[in-house]
Amino acid sequence: MQNSRKTIVLGATPRAGRYAYAAVQQLLQKGHEVIPLGIREGEIDGLPIQHGQPMIDDVDTVTVYLNVAHQRPYYDYLLKLRPRRIIFNPGAENPELARLASAEGIEVESACTLVLLAYGGY
Repeated sequence: MQNSRKTIVLGATPRAGRYAYAAVQQLLQKGHEVIPLGIREGEIDGLPIQHGQPMIDDVDTVTVYLNVAHQRPYYDYLLKLRPRRIIFNPGAENPELARLASAEGIEVESACTLVLLAYGGY
C-alpha cells in the first residue's frame, strides 16, 4: 500500500451519486486520511462533512470538486493550509487559483482523483 496522504476533499457532499462522494470513499479504501469539506450537512461512510474553513495541519493534497465561482471564498484558506498539491478535478479547473498556488510553491494538477487512485498515480 502506498503512503497515506492527508487529503481534503473540497466540495464533499452526502449525495451518493456525486464524484466527490466517490472520491472520499476511494481515498478511505486506499488508506488515506480524509477530511470531507463541503456546504451540505451529512457524512460519507461515517465521516462527518466539515464546514467553513477549519485549520488543518499537515495537509498533503486538496482535491477540488467545486466549480470556479464557489472556489473564490476558499483562495486564502487553501493557500494558508500550504498543501503539497491541489488537484483540480474535471469541471473544477481554475487557472487563477492554480497560478496563485504555484506562486506559493504548491504543486498544481488538473486530473481526476478517481482515475489517479484507480491506476496508482495518486
